[in-house]
Amino acid sequence: MSQKVSSSFRDPSGVVFTRQGKLFRQVNKSYQSDYDLLMTSGLYQRLVKEKKLIAHTEVDEAPLEADLCYKVIAPERVEFISYPYEWCFSQLKDAALLTLAIEKEALEFGMALKDASAYNIQFQQGQPVLIDTLSFAQYVEGEPWVAYRQFCQHFLAPLALMAKVDLRMNKELVNYIDGIPLDLCSALLPRSTRFNLGLSMHIHMHAKAQTNVDDAKADQSKRPQQKVSKYGLIGLVDSLTSLISGLQCQIVGKTWADYYSETNYSDSAFEQKKKIIVEVTHELNPRVVYDLGANTGIFSREAAQAGGKALVISSDIDPEAVELNYRQLKSEKGINLLPLVIDLTNPSPAIGWENTERESFLKRGKADLVLALALIHHLAIANNVPLERVAECFQPLGQYLLLEFVPKEDSQVKRLLSTRVDIFDQYTAEGLKQAFSAYYRLEREIPVEGSKRVMYLFKAK
Repeated sequence: MSQKVSSSFRDPSGVVFTRQGKLFRQVNKSYQSDYDLLMTSGLYQRLVKEKKLIAHTEVDEAPLEADLCYKVIAPERVEFISYPYEWCFSQLKDAALLTLAIEKEALEFGMALKDASAYNIQFQQGQPVLIDTLSFAQYVEGEPWVAYRQFCQHFLAPLALMAKVDLRMNKELVNYIDGIPLDLCSALLPRSTRFNLGLSMHIHMHAKAQTNVDDAKADQSKRPQQKVSKYGLIGLVDSLTSLISGLQCQIVGKTWADYYSETNYSDSAFEQKKKIIVEVTHELNPRVVYDLGANTGIFSREAAQAGGKALVISSDIDPEAVELNYRQLKSEKGINLLPLVIDLTNPSPAIGWENTERESFLKRGKADLVLALALIHHLAIANNVPLERVAECFQPLGQYLLLEFVPKEDSQVKRLLSTRVDIFDQYTAEGLKQAFSAYYRLEREIPVEGSKRVMYLFKAK
């Protein structure tokens, strides 16, 4: 049975579909000339070799829409799909710089990106990669870059807001699925950014020019006629590259980015915790691991190394912690990690047309192992989520759950309770086991030596 991928309906060039668990993409006849140029010009081969574009093979597979079809291809599958509003600053920055690098190389081969959506970028082995093979079109001399506005909305606007206002501003991409409007970005940025040549040109002046263009549409006699040479386009790409390369984010360490320096673990307990994670992960040999509340990813890395080729989704609510996690990942090799900014009390929702274009975080796939380490007290006490509801939420996420219980005697829990009334009578080791028993079978109970904490290995019923 064939099923069209829910997000694949806007592009007339082709459609992505699945059949018997395999992923395919139909290339439509309307895209034939551009596809042939991509494949024969040498651009595809270079980008794949440089690991900037996902590879594909042409296959003899029945198309989804035979009357429209030119070819069917089987693209390399991305293990886990993430979205720009879940990325830290440096992930979005690297995705933006990749998009610009691809546009510049495409121009060398007589092509250009016809769209520059951030959703066309995914992360594989810690590196950004373009997954939309049909993003390219033949370059026509004199035509401006048709994806310029989209690039600024999807990449530059959120990056500028994250750098100049607050790291959490990329969450605005949930509200604006086609990127943050430039007039809104211009209004939110500090006045001082108007004296930054790049931001002034690509955000503030661009927003004003866009308003003028929209006004001109109402008066056809005022429509601007623009001609841009290839050298002009290269200059535009270079200008954007320089601007984005220079944007930096601040790490102030106000929340949990410095958690490990404040923890009450002894060195022996910390190493014991690592050992437990390594042993459980090695034993289960998972393909995908969710590390929920991963902070800067110390234990995510233990799971990734112990799990062989396992992909570890290393998520945390704190964008600073995720930023540090990703920065470290960039300096490592052989660690299959995907850091993401996820608030479990308000996880990424399903958004877009009919709420099906972008899947919610909780519905995006099932892991073999879920790690919930030093997390339960934040959910149950700091956020008043009943233990039964935590179990109900975790159970569909993966087959096994390794949960670290932090008792009330622990200094971290005492800190949470220091400013509020203790109404959490059920928050005990026995209360947790009872609450989780409706959704899990307890496989193992492992004390963390040198602490009052206990690890529980559960298997989903």
